[in-house]
Amino acid sequence: MSTRITNFRKSKEISARLHDLIPGGAHTYSKGDDQFPELAPAAIEHGKGAYVWDVDGNEFLDCSMGLTSVSLGHAYRPVLERVREELEKGVNFQRPSVLELTTAEKFLALVPQHDMVKFAKNGSTATTAAVKLARARTGRKLVAFPGNHPFYSYDDWFIGKTAVDRGVPEEFSRLSVTFTGCDIDSLRSLFARYPDQIACVITEPERSTCVDGCECRSDPAGFLREAIEVTHAHGALFIFDEMVTGFKSAFPGSMSKYGLEPDMATWGKGIANGFSFCALTGKRDVMELGGIRRTGAEKVFLISTTHGAETHSMAAAVATIDEFAGKNVIAHNQSLGALLAAECARRVTQSSLGDFIKVFACEWMPTFVFSDREGRPSAGYRTLFMQEMIKRGILFQGVFIPCFSHTQEDVRRFAGCFEESLHVYKSALEHGYEKYLVGEPAKPVFRKIL
Repeated sequence: MSTRITNFRKSKEISARLHDLIPGGAHTYSKGDDQFPELAPAAIEHGKGAYVWDVDGNEFLDCSMGLTSVSLGHAYRPVLERVREELEKGVNFQRPSVLELTTAEKFLALVPQHDMVKFAKNGSTATTAAVKLARARTGRKLVAFPGNHPFYSYDDWFIGKTAVDRGVPEEFSRLSVTFTGCDIDSLRSLFARYPDQIACVITEPERSTCVDGCECRSDPAGFLREAIEVTHAHGALFIFDEMVTGFKSAFPGSMSKYGLEPDMATWGKGIANGFSFCALTGKRDVMELGGIRRTGAEKVFLISTTHGAETHSMAAAVATIDEFAGKNVIAHNQSLGALLAAECARRVTQSSLGDFIKVFACEWMPTFVFSDREGRPSAGYRTLFMQEMIKRGILFQGVFIPCFSHTQEDVRRFAGCFEESLHVYKSALEHGYEKYLVGEPAKPVFRKIL
């Protein structure tokens, strides 16, 4: 039987203090208390490799790896050594660091479809910059994205189309239009509804659920190829948001995996092993609109951030790229993801719970859906399973993000705790999750009412 973690005393104390000083208690809503069961760590003290320790000293196998941003492992030595070396030289200067050229050349070498790159500190900055370039290039206003995808930016062009649109003027919300992800007919209909008005389509190139039960029929490349053709035929630009897929689905991402050429792509999570480093890449005729060499042309004010090219973050990106290139990180990560999905799916079948727990066997992000007795996805049952995994030392939220520090032993540990948690789940289906869950179910990030 696995370890049982029950002590969260310091976590409860620090949680109250966090909420007194920080709206939401964290600096991204995905880390908030309302995303976890009551019996869960409120704050992490440190991490090493594939493990983290909370303020109460509890050890957990990390499944989300910094919201998918840590691709090699926490405190990964080769990255830290490269960062320390750069810190001794200073981190920010009045003119560009020579490292900006080095990093740009190294990153663009991974993306031969694109000619130029702009660095930033967070993904929302990059996606919003891509949207601005598309509007400048086409002279159109509307932005199209899948309404059934979770997140593209905290800026108004995206948030205005979600349930949490308070504070976003309706005029801004009307400038965004949505279609069903991976559904080419839905995209065609959108262009027909707004002829000559859509500046760009921005979408994640693939999701973990594309492996089964998706509108793309497990063929994201086919959908993307056709979607790019449709978009270009209507005079709009196509943008890959590789924030999640980058350095996971392939190296560097899905556009290389499928040999596709979007006009622009945005990158972030995973490309610098957790350090704050994001990028926008694109074709020269689009990206140069944000430059200053076109004398006499109207200027486009693109990304302009004081901290966008801090040297230590670029050093982390360079070191991460070198590790991926030299150690075949993708193969390691995906082999563990495939193994974990297979082991968990086998246990679900053996437990006769296949009607209630779905395992999406995406090798770069195994994903789990938990349903109630009627087969409907349930926040209550999902939160119960999270509680049981956390109790057993697995910091789990419904996905597993393989990193280079994860091992087969970690997969076996996850699978063993998963099997134990299935027994609780089975009893909960008979008696109701309320009998077993401490506190309230986790809540959606994008909800109208708190």
